[in-house]
This record gives sequence, structure tokens and C-alpha cells, in this order.
Amino acid sequence: MTFEYPNDLKYLDTHEYVRLEGEIATIGITEFAIDQLGDIVFLELPEVGDAITKGDSFGSIESVKAVEDLNAPVSGTVIERNDALIENPESIGEDTYGEGWFLKVRVNDPSDIDDAMSADEYAAQVDGE
Repeated sequence: MTFEYPNDLKYLDTHEYVRLEGEIATIGITEFAIDQLGDIVFLELPEVGDAITKGDSFGSIESVKAVEDLNAPVSGTVIERNDALIENPESIGEDTYGEGWFLKVRVNDPSDIDDAMSADEYAAQVDGE
């Protein structure tokens, strides 16, 4: 199976992606991660107004196979949360990089993503798994 990794995103080795537009970061997980998890049954995300810290867990995703922590690619304040996914977690894989986002965060420091991987770097890593 071939997965898509858009070039306008940055990726973590824990399979989260981030799209930075100005000081707003959109965060989700990759097609590869969704494929590995299988059928997703539950999604836990922070509330609007909550602070998240780069490198720390900001929530969890649960499938029939496993429960995985979600890791923050940036530090900042949650300004929007995708409640539609919380209500229908099984729809997460339908539009991974569009409607499948988890959080929108006002970042404290845009350079937080400087150490994240490019699409090519991420693809090379997961293809090796």
C-alpha cells in the first residue's frame, strides 16, 4: 500500500503531522499511523484553551488493537478541536490531511517544528519499518 505524505507538512517519528500557517499549527496523525492502528474506536483530545507542550502527550487514540499517546509537535494553546472526530473516531482515516486533523494550536515558537522531518525523510523512515 502506498501512503501519501504531503510536502507542506512536517512529521514526527511518532507519526504525528503538523501544518504551520503563520502562528497556527494544525496537528493530526499520518495515513501510516492510521493503517497500523486499524479500526479506531476512541479519540481523546484536550479542550479549547488548554496548553500543550512540545514532546509531551496531548491525548490518546484507541483502536481495537492498541492505545497510543498523541505527542505534541509544538508548544502552544489549543484554539480549535475537531469534535466531529471525537464523535465519529472511525472516520479519522477518510480525509487524513484534510478533515482528519485533530487540533489547531496557536504556537508559542514557530521554530518548534525545525527539528521535525520533511515528507521525504518521514517516508524513508516508515518505509523501513
